[in-house]
Amino acid sequence: MKVLANDGISESGRQMLESEGFEVIVTKVAQNQLIDFLNNNNIEVILVRSSTKIGKDILDACPKLKIIGRGGVGLDNIEVGYAQSKNIEVINTPEASSGSVAELVFAHLFTGARHLHDSNRNMPLEGDSRFLDLKRSYAAGVELRGKTLGIIGFGRIGKAVSKIALGLGMKVIASDSEVGEAKIELTFHNHQSIKIPIKTEPIDQLIQHSDFITLHVPAQISPILGAKEFGEMKQGVGIVNTARGGIIDEEALVEALEDGHVSFAALDTFADEPTPSIKILMNEKISLSPHIGAATLEAQKRIGEELATQIISIYQKEKA
Repeated sequence: MKVLANDGISESGRQMLESEGFEVIVTKVAQNQLIDFLNNNNIEVILVRSSTKIGKDILDACPKLKIIGRGGVGLDNIEVGYAQSKNIEVINTPEASSGSVAELVFAHLFTGARHLHDSNRNMPLEGDSRFLDLKRSYAAGVELRGKTLGIIGFGRIGKAVSKIALGLGMKVIASDSEVGEAKIELTFHNHQSIKIPIKTEPIDQLIQHSDFITLHVPAQISPILGAKEFGEMKQGVGIVNTARGGIIDEEALVEALEDGHVSFAALDTFADEPTPSIKILMNEKISLSPHIGAATLEAQKRIGEELATQIISIYQKEKA
């Protein structure tokens, strides 16, 4: 039984699979060479992240495939329904990276609120000659405590974000097409905990009340936030997208940043990924990261182990 971890797998996940008799191949195969590699090496399981696409062409051409594993939450790079129609199992790891993504949201929020993304660009260039000028330029930061955070998409990651926000003393409002109300549990020392109910509301209300907005939804046919929505937001709102490219109209976002209605934005995903537009990359009001929401050592370990556990379970059921 051969497993191709085309976008990598944690060492602990690899060891779990190998201990059960799987041969794990950790090789990055180019998209246009994937069909030949899968067939020539009798691959039954392929593990991918967001950079490898499993479309109908691969599913039709590789009859030995039994399992497709996605390290992460989103399955938009896999033809899930078509794979399942061919009796190919599609698995993912929805819980493994929630905390990692949530922490990146706040890394960007703190960065934007205190202009760190821009000061980190300018301090190396002018810190020795314009220190006092830069100090004045970046002195108008804001605190997160006491502000309202709007969370669009209240699944696992959205809820993980809300926990951090509540812990910081922020007010939380959320919007979700499926969730009506959720109880967020905060845990403390000595097994103490408190549950806080959060009711969701329509996006058009959320954007009017939020000081900061963060998005946690799957890929969309059209943007959720565009010129109309930006115009209805509070003056000086901050926006974070660590979900999927294309859910924000980036041209409208740049215009809203330039006219000052949006004070800052933070993007981990992009409409034209992996070649984001120069307007986005060069804008001094945007904090940038290269789609690393789930890319922590801890999350990668959990992802690898969760995938391994599911694969082993599937094969054990087949033997039974």
